[in-house]
Formats: sequence, structure tokens, C-alpha cells
Amino acid sequence: MATGVEIRGDERVRALVPGAVEATESDFADEFLGPIVAVGVVDDLGSAIDHVTRYSSGHSEAIVTGDVRAADRFVAEVDAAAVLVNASTRFVDGDELGLGAEVGISTQKLHARGPMGVRELTSVKWVVRGDGHVRS
Repeated sequence: MATGVEIRGDERVRALVPGAVEATESDFADEFLGPIVAVGVVDDLGSAIDHVTRYSSGHSEAIVTGDVRAADRFVAEVDAAAVLVNASTRFVDGDELGLGAEVGISTQKLHARGPMGVRELTSVKWVVRGDGHVRS
């Protein structure tokens, strides 16, 4: 087990990783603010996608695979602001994505989604002035 990292796992993980503690249902949905990871073992890609669908924050999800078709399916079916294939989720950062300094994060689906720079936090007010103009 990695030094200083708490591993919380399902029954299959605990059988493989000495020192892993039992994961609770909420552990899979929590964002830990420390060196803690919740790990579950699934039987196939469909079960993995179902797990992500159930517990994802919608911010970023990653798959590590040598199977291009599995990667393509994961990308197509996982709903997140950023989906990574064989890359660290640490790349999902405003500066890394060319947005400049990151000033916020959004997991909603409207307007800005994912890392947000100043442009994404700027609102626009459209003003239309007419003199009886109509649109047909």
C-alpha cells in the first residue's frame, strides 16, 4: 500500500490490497480533500460506465486501457466536462486547457462546464434597439 494514502475498497479490493478499509456507499461519490481513494472492482466496461454514471460529479473521468474500442465507448457514454483516456485527471485545469488562471469549476451542463477562466465567468448583456423593427 502506498505510504500515507488511505485506500477504501469494496470486498474485492480488500481481498487484493492488504490494509484497505471497507468503502461505504458514499465514499464512491465523495471528493476527498486528502490522500484517500475509494476503489471498486467491476466485471466489465459496461459496469464501469454504470459506476461512473452513478457516482460521477460530472467534472472529470478517466479510463486507462489499451483497447481503442473500449476507450471510444467510454468517451461516448460517460457524461463529464472532461473525459480522459490514458491521461491523468490533473490535466483538467484551466491553465492546462489554455483558459489562463482557473477561477472556478462548473459541473453543470449549461454555459461554462469544467474548468472556468475569467471569460467563462463574464456575463453578456445583449441590447437590441429598434424603431418599430420587426422580424418576419
